[in-house]
Amino acid sequence: MLTSFHFRTFLAATLLSASAITTAIASPIVKIDGSSTVFPITEAVAEDFQIAKRGAVRVTVGISGTGGGFKKFCRNEIDIVNASRPITELEMEACKQTGVQYIEMPIAFDALTVVVNPKNTWSKTITVEELKKIWEPGAQGKITNWNQINPEWPDKKIKLYGPGADSGTFEYFTEAVVGKAKSSRGDFTASEDDNVLVQGVASDIYALGFFGFAYYIENSKKISAVAIDNGNGGVLPSAATVENNSYKPLSRPIFIYINAKSTEKPEIQEFVNFYMQNAAALVTEVKYFPLSKEVYNLNIEHLNKKKVGTVFKGTGTNIKLEDILKLESSL
Repeated sequence: MLTSFHFRTFLAATLLSASAITTAIASPIVKIDGSSTVFPITEAVAEDFQIAKRGAVRVTVGISGTGGGFKKFCRNEIDIVNASRPITELEMEACKQTGVQYIEMPIAFDALTVVVNPKNTWSKTITVEELKKIWEPGAQGKITNWNQINPEWPDKKIKLYGPGADSGTFEYFTEAVVGKAKSSRGDFTASEDDNVLVQGVASDIYALGFFGFAYYIENSKKISAVAIDNGNGGVLPSAATVENNSYKPLSRPIFIYINAKSTEKPEIQEFVNFYMQNAAALVTEVKYFPLSKEVYNLNIEHLNKKKVGTVFKGTGTNIKLEDILKLESSL
């Protein structure tokens, strides 16, 4: 039986294939790249949009990581970048140098999830300090076994998996846990493809990794989430713990940024409007946490008024779900 998600994929592919000869050259294209975390949401929107447009508009969605996406975005190569963190000061400057202005749109909240192998019975809860001890740069070549983190844990080599350096998830995690973005040990298996990280943790009892909540939920029979103790006991990622701000410091807003010049094209206007009108349902479907209707309406207002810029100062850690509307309203 086809799920609704797979049916959309099948139908989109059928429509596109049927009209390939006439549309491959003539159809307008919406070009998107960036975060693997945001990818499942934008992919779902793109599929539904192409079905609604009956193949009259093509939407391409790549995965080069948030950093890689912003490099393309600031070079004017894509219309929209998926971002699992706010734009950084360096990226703001890069866009300024090329004259690229951007409209910032928060689209969901994510619970960045630390995962282990299901056979791991010892680290069901990890403190933020223990995570720092594992991942900080000074741990490289020194903190190699589980019992070096906690003497009650096994004297076995820990195998680490995480996103690559271009990933916004990597930047957010290192800033939230280690204290500085991209400050990390380098001796871990890195990939921009979260499915590679899932498979790595699923195949090794002594593995530990991290990535977006949706990839954990999709693979929850193969991997286990770790409760994060930020001083008040272990807290597992969930809609409730993200909403009440108890899943700290690993809950975060995720975004799309639209090239302001691209909004002059009707297909971009249509796509972004479709995105915001359907975001809540599709965000929920792919297992992230939707924002309020007011935020999505504000995003459309910013699109119509071409309100460019960012309300963040190069960082997005410790932002509460309830504060997003207040922040974006200040733009």
